[in-house]
Amino acid sequence: MSDLKIQCPKCSHDIELTEQLAGPMLADLRASFDEELVKREAQAAKALAAAQAQAKETAKAEAATEQAALQERVKAQEEKLREAQAAQAAALKREQELKDKEAEVELTLQKMLAAERPALAEKLGREADEKAALKLAEQAQVMEGMKRQIEALKQKSEQGSMQTQGEAAEIVLEETLALAFPMDGFVPVAKGVSGADVRQDVTGPNGTTGSILWESKRTKNWTAGWLAKLRDDQRASGCEVAVITSHALPEGIDSFGMVDGIWVCAPRYAVPLATSLRQGLIDVAGAKGRAMGQETKMEMIYDYLTGTQFKQRVDAIVERFEDMQENLRKERVFMEKQWSTRAKQIDLVIASTVGMHGDLQGIAGRAMPEIASVEGLLIGKDD
Repeated sequence: MSDLKIQCPKCSHDIELTEQLAGPMLADLRASFDEELVKREAQAAKALAAAQAQAKETAKAEAATEQAALQERVKAQEEKLREAQAAQAAALKREQELKDKEAEVELTLQKMLAAERPALAEKLGREADEKAALKLAEQAQVMEGMKRQIEALKQKSEQGSMQTQGEAAEIVLEETLALAFPMDGFVPVAKGVSGADVRQDVTGPNGTTGSILWESKRTKNWTAGWLAKLRDDQRASGCEVAVITSHALPEGIDSFGMVDGIWVCAPRYAVPLATSLRQGLIDVAGAKGRAMGQETKMEMIYDYLTGTQFKQRVDAIVERFEDMQENLRKERVFMEKQWSTRAKQIDLVIASTVGMHGDLQGIAGRAMPEIASVEGLLIGKDD
């Protein structure tokens, strides 16, 4: 302890601290320290007791606050529960009122339906009748459309391809003429080439004496424009005579005849007409040969027209006309029989149609609409 020194507070002189000097001081300091320690421990115990008391008060206050808050929350929940129960009761009341109203409306509707059931049944019956009539009208319209389609298909099937029928008619005409006049030459016009169908080169005792230009038509209606076209083809080919064979003939021609410089005939008269025409060409060529260098063409024609051969030709034509008139008379009688039979069939069809319409009117009553076409059939039949 000899190394310990302290400084005098008055003179600031260092004083060496010896055991004799430090002992009482240390004892005093220890006593003072122990006293201070006891004092502080007492203060600490007092502070601890105060803190514990404060903590208890604080905990008690917090517990009271929490309990008050809990009671407040419980009160609020009870209030909400009462409100929910009131709302539920109101909802149940509204639901019951709605059910009562629905029951009342249903009862009212049942009463209304019971009151309107006869009128509704009548209306439904009327609508059913109208629908039935409409359906019948639609079926009639469909049947009419199908009938028109069948007629169109039938007509198309009967007519066939115009080009195919025309080619077939050309082949038949050429084969018929070639079989009737095996000595003549026949030159068919190629397909796709402008011109008539067949050129017949007439062969006489002295060789080729002239040509006949043939045009075959297979249509239901006569067309006047065929004449001008065949005249152009005749001029282009240099043929002396031109002939159109057609099932449809111009007005005034029943079998054959000349129209605007062109011979026209039905297909079955092609061979007789060709016989007369080719013989006339042969006679003209013979007369021309005999009078070559002696007479003019006009004189040759005059001699031919005033000669016996021409008279014979005319007589032959008249005879053929008489034959054709007899055939025409027979055809007329046959056709009149056919017309009479078809007229009776048409009357039966009209009677059946009118009867069916009357049956439908008896079933449908006033809902069955009037069909003007049926009334027209009745008027046409009375006429």
